[in-house]
Amino acid sequence: MSEHLIVTDDKNARIITMRRPEKKNAITHEMYRAMSEAIDTAQNNPNVRCFIITGGSGGVFTAGNDIEDFLEHGTSNIDVSRATNAVKFLYSLAHNTKPIIAAVDGVAVGIGTTMLFHCDYVLASKTATFSAPFINLGLVPEAASTLLMPRTIGHQRAFAMLVMGRSMDADEAREAGFVNEVVAPGQTEWEARQVAREICALPAEAVAITRKLVKLPPEDMTRRIDQEAHLFTERLRSKEAMAAFKAFVARKKTG
Repeated sequence: MSEHLIVTDDKNARIITMRRPEKKNAITHEMYRAMSEAIDTAQNNPNVRCFIITGGSGGVFTAGNDIEDFLEHGTSNIDVSRATNAVKFLYSLAHNTKPIIAAVDGVAVGIGTTMLFHCDYVLASKTATFSAPFINLGLVPEAASTLLMPRTIGHQRAFAMLVMGRSMDADEAREAGFVNEVVAPGQTEWEARQVAREICALPAEAVAITRKLVKLPPEDMTRRIDQEAHLFTERLRSKEAMAAFKAFVARKKTG
């Protein structure tokens, strides 16, 4: 497991906690690999009935990919292991057969937002914000979000988020339909545990079958994940992306 990821089993819920507060829980390739393992190893474990994904109680869910780490070798020399581990995590989400509850306390950027469309129940604190600013870096979205987001919140809202780079607050996200409940800051994980208990008290086979019926087939999601990943890699080498990344680094140095 990654030192920045804590996985614990509480009764019938597996709790996956991103714990990298000094970097706003920015996700490393080791964290992607550890999250995949936490999900995959529970698939045939009858004692794990559902998952909770959380950023802990630090007021941040995740700032997405660590851009500085991502740029360590430059956009012209792509870190293949990072890309592979990220896609593997997305495949784990797509093939997962058990309910996932997300506890979002604070900012959710990039993959922090797009992974939520694979989740089954999302709790957000009043201070939560959601953004997928790939366009600002000259990139395209990932996580099959171009398939799942319009299906969940409608084309127009998805266009505003994915094509225009606009963000949503917690109340807007609940109105849009991808957040179930808005709760007080610091209470998301506690509330998620209550939801987990409710789910785990239900008949397990009926839950699994009904969940499968209401979700898209995994192959539809993985096909879009692959398509997005291919285009994402192409875009990394584009003039637009290189200029955007250079501007990002310059802002960091002057900031």
